[in-house]
Amino acid sequence: MEHWKRTIERANHCFMLGELIDAREAYLQALALAQVLFERWADADEAVAACVVSHHNLADLHLRLNQPEESAEYLCAIHQRLLQTMQDERLRPALREAALRQSSKTYVELLNFISEHGEYPRTQRLLHPDTGNARRASNPHQYGVH
Repeated sequence: MEHWKRTIERANHCFMLGELIDAREAYLQALALAQVLFERWADADEAVAACVVSHHNLADLHLRLNQPEESAEYLCAIHQRLLQTMQDERLRPALREAALRQSSKTYVELLNFISEHGEYPRTQRLLHPDTGNARRASNPHQYGVH
């Protein structure tokens, strides 16, 4: 956890200084640490929070870079990860419960993003999964089925 915290702090420092490429690299390192240690962290709430913070910081960075679709990808990725964690019975209950608690935060972040920046393909697929299935059913060849 300490290594992740130091990495996030370094990334945040770069972000505040406007050194966005360095910030992105550090945020990606923090995300990689959070993902690798996700199921291994002793404190489930810290594990989930580290993943959420890493994704949300990358989303903020991409907004600063005027790349809202990349931002949407990170917001959707963490929300989807938490939804999957909640349903994965192989994972320890504490981790699943922590994912449930944090999922409301990731959902609100997604809704706030959409209200400000509009929907993107990934947000539509995540939040409106039935819409895509209806389109595919009405035109099965739409996606290149031969």
